[in-house]
Amino acid sequence: MKTEPDHGLAPEEMVAILEATGDFRVLRRLQPLQGLAEAPPGAKRGVVLDVETTGLDPEVDEIIELAMLPFFYSDDDEIVAIGIPFNELREPTRPIPAEVTKLTGIDHDMVAGKSIDPDAVGQFARGSLVVAHNAAFDRRFVEKFCPSFGRSPWACSMSEVPWKDDGFESNKLAFLASTSGFYYDRHRAIHDCHATVEILTRPLASTGSSAFKTLLASARTNKIRCWAENSPFDKKDILKTRGYRWSGDQSGQPRGWWIDVGEADLPAEVSFLHSDIYQRDVPIRTSAITAFNRYSDRLLITA
Repeated sequence: MKTEPDHGLAPEEMVAILEATGDFRVLRRLQPLQGLAEAPPGAKRGVVLDVETTGLDPEVDEIIELAMLPFFYSDDDEIVAIGIPFNELREPTRPIPAEVTKLTGIDHDMVAGKSIDPDAVGQFARGSLVVAHNAAFDRRFVEKFCPSFGRSPWACSMSEVPWKDDGFESNKLAFLASTSGFYYDRHRAIHDCHATVEILTRPLASTGSSAFKTLLASARTNKIRCWAENSPFDKKDILKTRGYRWSGDQSGQPRGWWIDVGEADLPAEVSFLHSDIYQRDVPIRTSAITAFNRYSDRLLITA
């Protein structure tokens, strides 16, 4: 029988030798923290949420897996522990596409006969901050499945932490993990939740504070969404350079370029649109954005 040679070194010692050469960087498998049954005294509760779905459109596609990982954070906005997760599979009304099975590993046999109780989902998350890595995707699916999520404040760990400003070339979860020195089993909801908590506990090099503290500061900041509807086509590069994003004609929202600005910055933004984009005074539609409607389709739009 062939046996591996015994170098007399513990794994961490071998890792240290490799990394000391400067030619190697070792990724460690993520070892999730042990979940607590109860919150530590004085801690606040949040949940990291992730869904796997049959496709990208919440109007026609369905959730096939939903996971929520509770976490607890202190008054100074640092994650101090995690809780016992919720993780369930669900059989959709139509077959799971082959490309979804290839990506997630979830096939018909795994979900056959299984369901998720929307009331149980809502009860689990009730009263908690909801964090998702790509909340613009997850929130629309989850609110359709369980409308009570419309009463929860949400935050997005992908878009509300300035990862690229901190030296990361991408804000994708797998890239953030590998750049931070760990790997995990991707594209299963609960594993994505654990990975999200891990990256949020890490300090940002630019500030020394945790990514979670930066995320909360963003989530607590109210914004005004400003739409540049029917803007001249030849002005699109100016809008993109300024930070505007495109929104198609879905869910009753205006079709056009948009940007979120601070309340104090709105007059300057309207002035920019009048002078640099339309070159005349036109009505500019706006909407107040808070953690309770951000990433949702429930925007109250004013002219």
